[in-house]
Amino acid sequence: MLTLLLGTLTAAAWPGMDMPRLHVEGRWLMDENGNKVNLHGFGQTYSPWFNEQGRKWNNYDVAACLSYNKDILDGVMDRAGWKMTYLRMHMDPYWSNKPGVQTTGENDISAFDFTRFVNYLDRVFIPMAEYAISKGLYVVMRPPGVCPEKIEVGGEYHEYLKKVWGYVSKQKALTDNPHIMFELANEPVQIKGTDGNYGAGSDACNEPLTQFFQEIVDLMRANGCENILWVPGTAYQSQYAGFAKYPVKGKNIGYAVHVYPGWYGSDAIEPSHELGGSYGGGYDSFAAGWKNQIEPCAAIAPMLVTEMDWMPSKYQASWGKSITGKMLGQGFGANFKLLADRTGNVGWMLFTGPELLAQYDGKAGTEGNYTMYNDPDACMWPAYHWFEEYAGMSLPEVKNTALYFSPRGVATGSETVIMTGSSKGAALIADRGIGVDFNVAGDMEVSISNPGVLGWDGSSFSSLRPGESDCDIRYSMDGNTRTESLHFVSTLFPLINGYFNPSIWENGTFNEQTGEITTGPYGFAGWTYSSGLDLSSYEYLICEVENPGAGLSLRLFDTDNYWSDPYMIDFGTRSRLVVNLRNMKNNNGRMVDPSHLHIIGFWTYGGHPFKVKKIFPAHNPDDTATDAIPADFDANVDVFNLQGVAVRRNVKAADAAAGLPAGVYIINGKKILVR
Repeated sequence: MLTLLLGTLTAAAWPGMDMPRLHVEGRWLMDENGNKVNLHGFGQTYSPWFNEQGRKWNNYDVAACLSYNKDILDGVMDRAGWKMTYLRMHMDPYWSNKPGVQTTGENDISAFDFTRFVNYLDRVFIPMAEYAISKGLYVVMRPPGVCPEKIEVGGEYHEYLKKVWGYVSKQKALTDNPHIMFELANEPVQIKGTDGNYGAGSDACNEPLTQFFQEIVDLMRANGCENILWVPGTAYQSQYAGFAKYPVKGKNIGYAVHVYPGWYGSDAIEPSHELGGSYGGGYDSFAAGWKNQIEPCAAIAPMLVTEMDWMPSKYQASWGKSITGKMLGQGFGANFKLLADRTGNVGWMLFTGPELLAQYDGKAGTEGNYTMYNDPDACMWPAYHWFEEYAGMSLPEVKNTALYFSPRGVATGSETVIMTGSSKGAALIADRGIGVDFNVAGDMEVSISNPGVLGWDGSSFSSLRPGESDCDIRYSMDGNTRTESLHFVSTLFPLINGYFNPSIWENGTFNEQTGEITTGPYGFAGWTYSSGLDLSSYEYLICEVENPGAGLSLRLFDTDNYWSDPYMIDFGTRSRLVVNLRNMKNNNGRMVDPSHLHIIGFWTYGGHPFKVKKIFPAHNPDDTATDAIPADFDANVDVFNLQGVAVRRNVKAADAAAGLPAGVYIINGKKILVR
């Protein structure tokens, strides 16, 4: 039995509410009364361009800058009524760069003028921080500009950050204020590793990354600064697993994260922000990426998302391009909230322009006539209501609550198909009639009859190997206890919607009833295995198709990246291919590893329909079974002949065929050819 707890906590900090002193205790941000706290907010940047593209003020006009940005804060907090609890403040280099000096972007510190920084810290940034606090907002200040692509311990940018934070950490107006925090850098990309190479995410890079920020932390603490410090990760603030091994040491340390559509395996409708994006794998792919990068760090310290938003591109009003979608289904926003809430210690914000947030009026739209403010698939409408939920405000009455599974939209009945090597999330989700999902706090007790086939980690079922398992899920809802009994069938290559994706690259189509597949132009269709599919116990992968053509090829990827170099084999005019799993070389001569295959599928020029008759791993090149039993399968099975007569009972599957006369047998419900 395992228990799933879905719960969220937030600080009560908006106009008229108290703002308790916060501190870090273990993995939690906490207040003075021992309450766990998550912050939710937005960002402001004080420069003419980021304040409505220079239409509101310019020419280093401090009074105009303060007037405009204070009015926007009033609009967000008072007129629009957002239940925000923190402001991320960019100390924009507009103020600290020498006027007229040409730079190559915000990562260029050649124009930095320390005297100007000191001047405008006092005249712009501290006054705005104090005003935000008066509105009930905690303030997270970030340094001027962004990191260059390559940084290193002791390098020029490291020394620049030390200079900035060395001065800031001595200013009593900031360090004596318990409502001010500091984000130590913005979007590091690569760092020089212990091996002398620049990179991100490797052990050689994780250790110096911690040293890089540890030196800044130690400097600030030596100056008497005890404020909460938020440490960024590499790859534009997307990689955090390394901090679990090399944590930044000291009191009041958390980690600042960026999350955009297409990152962590999430869904993006089109390329977005620096790292780009493409159609993702819905909740399960997002959950796998989140588990790999965010959860190891969240296990030791609080996390704060300091950049994130999403909208359909037609609104031209967001950095991230995607939709809210549905929890456990396709889309970005709803799945993000579910993952953040399940992790428990993740605060987050909207990076959408504050001038837009200030115009939100709460008026519902109608389908076909939505605006960016009331479209449930754009971030403002759902986030406004989710922030109300966090704040304990009254929400529309629940219309319906149900237990859902991922991929949402794939039928879950008495027999539930789950793809081997994949996961299937589960959650209680409420509908309040406003087009937005709300995950419900509740307990779920899960019992599994065959843990060798099916696993449960508290939020998702995982298919460990082909086979079957019964599962009982007991949960409480609306004061009643309910039980659902499911029979899971784990299979390697399910040709059903939700698992087979015709649009891994370019938009394709898949007809589940007829089995017909058509890729987009130069498109790719197939299966993705976020945790990696292990076929190393087999010798071959056999695939049979109908109507090959249009350059149809089978491709296997051992990295979770469609743009990596896979193993490729063309069908030509053949309808049957046999892949030797022990001898797969890509075009660069590298051996593709069958122990962790992340993408398997079909490439074509596009526009040519074909069908997959069979695709299965095998021990012999001329096998015809649909699912051969792996050699290391450790369960006991019965062996029957084709007439249904038992020839062996209760034997290890790996030994089931040993010594049998040649022929076809039924083992574990599958036809197995014995030679």
